[in-house]
This record gives sequence, C-alpha cells and structure tokens, in this order.
Amino acid sequence: MSIQLKLLSRLSELAPAQWDALHDGGNPFVSHAFLSGLEQHGCLRPEWGWQPQHLTLWRGEELIAAAPGYLKHNSHGEFVFDHAWANAYARHGMEYFPKWLGGVPYSPVTGPRLLARDDADRHALLAAIVAHAGSETLSSAHINFHLADESALFDDTWLQRSDVQFQWQRQPHWRSFDDFLASMDHKHRKNIRQERTKVSRAGIRFIVRHGDEASADELRAMHGFYLQTFAEYGNSPALTLPFLRHLATQLPRQLVLFLALQDDEPIAGALCLRGADTLYGRYWGGATLPGLHFETCYYQGIEYCLREGLDRFEPGAQGEHKLARGFLPTEVRSRHWIAHPAFREALRDWCARERIEVSAYHATLQRHSPFKTQDTP
Repeated sequence: MSIQLKLLSRLSELAPAQWDALHDGGNPFVSHAFLSGLEQHGCLRPEWGWQPQHLTLWRGEELIAAAPGYLKHNSHGEFVFDHAWANAYARHGMEYFPKWLGGVPYSPVTGPRLLARDDADRHALLAAIVAHAGSETLSSAHINFHLADESALFDDTWLQRSDVQFQWQRQPHWRSFDDFLASMDHKHRKNIRQERTKVSRAGIRFIVRHGDEASADELRAMHGFYLQTFAEYGNSPALTLPFLRHLATQLPRQLVLFLALQDDEPIAGALCLRGADTLYGRYWGGATLPGLHFETCYYQGIEYCLREGLDRFEPGAQGEHKLARGFLPTEVRSRHWIAHPAFREALRDWCARERIEVSAYHATLQRHSPFKTQDTP
C-alpha cells in the first residue's frame, strides 16, 4: 500500500492516541498534550512566525510517522541561530523565509523529532520533508535538538550543526545532595553551601508541586514570575496562563513547580517538566535575593532528581555559570537541508568550521569541571 503525506495545521485534527502511539512517552515536549496545548491556548502567535505545519505519513488509515513542524517566517524562539544565514540570502537578493522547522516551539530541549515505530518509516519521513520543502519552494528545512540516536538517519545533504548546553547527570554513588557535593573540589563545594545558607537564613522555604497538586493560586503565581522575567529582559512572553492550566490537567505528573516561600507567600518559582528519566528546567522568575536564583533553578531540581531517581537534569540553554554548580558541557545537535545547491555547499563549510569551534569550546569547559578528578562524571 502506498504512503501518503498529509500536512496538519492543527494537531487537534488527530486523536491524541494516534500521535502518542508514535513515541514512547518519555519526552513530554513531543506529546500531543504539550504541542496541541500551545496551539489551543494562544502561545503560537502569527507575528512570532510560528505556523503549525506538522508532517504526517499514512499507510491507508494508519498513521505511521510524524514530525512536529512549523512554517517559519522568522527565527524567533528556536535557539539554533541562523540569522547569519538569513542575512547572507538577503545580500544575494534571495529570500530565506519561509522555511520549515521540525522541533518544539520555545524549547531548546533534546528529544525525538522523527516519530515512527521503525527506521524505515523515519527514512520515509525525512524524504517527505525534503520533498515538501522542494514542492513549496522553501529555502530550507531544519530539525533542531534531535536525539543522538537519530543522527544516523540523515544523509550528507543534511548539514550538521552542534552546540553546547550545561546538563547535570546523576552518578551511581550519589544518593543525596551531600553525596553530590562530596564529589566536588573544596572551592565549589564551599560556594554552593554558602549560596544555600544565604537562602535559608533569609527564612525562605520551598514547596514542590506537580500539576495535579498545584492550586489555582500557585499556577497564577508561577505564571506571574514567568511574566516578570520576560518583562525584565524586554522580551515578549509566549506562554499563557490557560496553557499552564492545560499542562496541569493534561500532564499532571509531568509538570513540576518549585515555589520559594517567604512568610508563606510565593516570592520565586521555577517551572519544569519531567520526562521518563530527565527533569527539564524551563522558566524561572522571582525576587532578586542572594542565592535565590541558583537555589530555585538548580539545587531544588538536583535534590528532586536524587529523590525521584531521575538520571538527568537539563536546565535550559546557555549559561556558563551552571558549570560551577555541577552542570557539565553536553553536545546538542541539529540538522539542516538547504535547497539552493551553491548555498548548501557554502554553508557546509560554515558548519564544519562552527563544529570545530564548538568542539574547542567544549574541551575548554571540560578543563574547568568543578568535580574532583577521580569523581568527574
């Protein structure tokens, strides 16, 4: 039976069970609940360039493969920066936008991007992505933050880029936060203890709420902290309070909030999502008190992972300050198909040079690990 490509402008066109049958449920960001929630609750505004265009492959009435995707008219909220590419196109009198992007809006989180039950269908999906970009005369197709296991699926027409994020990985002998600290050298261990002591002496305590435990007031407070952070940096917030409420009901155990209380009033919070073995830190906001950011965003999450038996903690993109707090440099990946042959070859060289630079940066960071040599993860 032949395979048919269908484009979906709304994920609600599919039953959740159909979409979610194509992945193992270990990564909440590719779930029907998360992606459709963005669409339903005002998070994908047209002026921000996000137009849902999910690619699905069907064999008769059976959905066999899918890629969460978007027609993009700018590069807002992607975290794999291609502004130089768009400028190069413009200098040559060519249009870089629109392009197609396979990924998760506003989420620099590694996860499955080619959803299918076997590699044959994943290969078919990649071929369909290229065919779609060609038929719609798009400049390019991009797949951001894909799994390392998906790398072998791409042929050499897909250009490879890499970057560095700072991630925490639990070691077998870590049973408590003290075990984690004991693996660090004296300087870093002392600094973390001092930061935590400042927060404790300020009379701040923490509560952890999963989605099905969070009250309406707690969700509202967390969204307020999120809005505050975006206002402080002059950025436009994308996530709405109805979307946060949606996560609390549709992903009740995957949504995790860390709320800092002073005199029983919330003064800061971190919004995370929990996968099968990983905690994903996404947003934070709160008062500017010494040590509060690090405690809310990092140390509470590490304690949660140790308590819950999670292996990894990905606190978000960028941030060299994370290294001193036990988050080590980790490679993240993306792939890019460029329609114009000459630009493809020019960008192939550009990507090769970038990978060399990223590799050197990664090596430099590793030399500054906070862990004792014998305990380096």
